[in-house]
Amino acid sequence: MSTDPVRADDDGDPLGGDDGGDIGGAGLTQRILVAMAVGLGLGLVVNLLGVEGAIADFMVGGLLHVGGAIFLASLKLLVVPLVFVSLVCGTAALDDLSRLGRLGGRTLLLYLFTTAVAVTVAISAGVLVQPGAGFDLPTELVFEGRPAPPLSETLIQIFPTNPVKAMAEGNMLQIIVFAVLFGLAMTMAGKPGKRTLSLFEDFNAVIMRLVGLLMRFAPIGVFCLIAKVFAEQGFEAFQPLLKYFGVVLGVLLLHGLVVYPSLLIFVGRLDPRLFMRKMRAAQVVAFSTASSGATLPITLRTAERRLGVDNRVASFTIPLGATINMDGTAIMQGVATVFIAQAYGVEIGPTGYLMVVVTATLASIGTAGVPGVGLIMLAMVLRQVNLPVEGIGLIIGIDRLLDMVRTAVNITGDAAVTCIVAKGEGELDLEIYADPEAGAAA
Repeated sequence: MSTDPVRADDDGDPLGGDDGGDIGGAGLTQRILVAMAVGLGLGLVVNLLGVEGAIADFMVGGLLHVGGAIFLASLKLLVVPLVFVSLVCGTAALDDLSRLGRLGGRTLLLYLFTTAVAVTVAISAGVLVQPGAGFDLPTELVFEGRPAPPLSETLIQIFPTNPVKAMAEGNMLQIIVFAVLFGLAMTMAGKPGKRTLSLFEDFNAVIMRLVGLLMRFAPIGVFCLIAKVFAEQGFEAFQPLLKYFGVVLGVLLLHGLVVYPSLLIFVGRLDPRLFMRKMRAAQVVAFSTASSGATLPITLRTAERRLGVDNRVASFTIPLGATINMDGTAIMQGVATVFIAQAYGVEIGPTGYLMVVVTATLASIGTAGVPGVGLIMLAMVLRQVNLPVEGIGLIIGIDRLLDMVRTAVNITGDAAVTCIVAKGEGELDLEIYADPEAGAAA
């Protein structure tokens, strides 16, 4: 196993139990869950009472908005430096360059497989339940979607012309490409590369410590984010679309609680109960932020400290997953496409559904890990099967609530695939994985 600074704190404790900021500790997880429940309750009370005027502006638009925005901004602050530094360290630490190709190929294959399964199940559920049958479409709803870029342009845009600009704009695919190339160059540079790697490992340790520091304030941030969402939307937003909401939510839960555990059992030979228990805190943060990109620092730290994945694997698979593995988004796109087709009375047919599976799977690769971007990618999917993009207007009102759930599914899939890949590479510490308290805060 690796003994780099990310895996061991300054005092030699491999789990960092003394810093009080480790992700997934029983105390932290409990505080986050309590904060989420209290925030949900407060938000619903405010929504049901119909609080308006200065009080609502001060509470919802003031305190809750500011608190949630600061927490979300603090998480996003870490994403670019964490992805770049950790990925450089992970790539440079791979002595055998052929191993990088094997690791990347296996990871990409699993990500695409889970996404294809997700959208296939989603379409099947939509066809079976018929959530859009007999729906009375309001004609005034319009959603302007962007035209789908050609595949050639998408491939070209993966490679950065200016890495500094890519980092400034948060273009994750370009950052990943540059980080991998930089790490490969460090490996091939000999002694200068090893000296540079040592410096990056120190940077990595500092950034991970910063993640732990910011997570001390996670319960407050989660409370503010959840309370604001439910104070503004409540449950009235999705009453007219309850059937659609139920289908999407049901498929998300099925994918998160059945598909991933099945992969862990039959492919990874791992206990899914331990996995789900240790992922709880990261899932709650993902749910509250609705951004897999913002949750990336917590997901990465959980994979290493709680699940026992070596940094050389986690630093590659987790950032890659946060960029291209969007199973929850693919599920929404699958159900939404069937729903809109049924609502407009358009028959897609088997060929059309197959096109949706392929397009939604490939579209997930280009979906940024930020709130609401799934609707933009859905426009591309609808165009491929000649469905009216205006139909997206039907689901805009409830998408925020579903976005929160599918983000939790997305990061769960990232961690599950990471554990499976790490087990296959012999880079999963089974003692840490099997220990329920491993990585828990003191």
